[in-house]
Amino acid sequence: ITLVDFWAPWCNPCKMVAPVLNDIAESEDDLTIGKVNVDKQQYLAKKFKVRNIPTLLVFQDGVEVKRIVGVKPKKHILKQVNELRA
Repeated sequence: ITLVDFWAPWCNPCKMVAPVLNDIAESEDDLTIGKVNVDKQQYLAKKFKVRNIPTLLVFQDGVEVKRIVGVKPKKHILKQVNELRA
């Protein structure tokens, strides 16, 4: 499972999500976390139809299976990911 964070350096909500994702990365060995700066990678934001940030896209076997938009607590993000592991 891969979790991709679409963010921008000027986005305050994105700054709130960053430490949560760092914490998840440390505790979840089987979860890959990537970050896409939407200012520098506008084509990826457009390709995945990211209209709001922060947006977390969850991929399984290379396919987007979940989308989490906005600031969410660690518990919520892990619940979404754990539903895919079942």
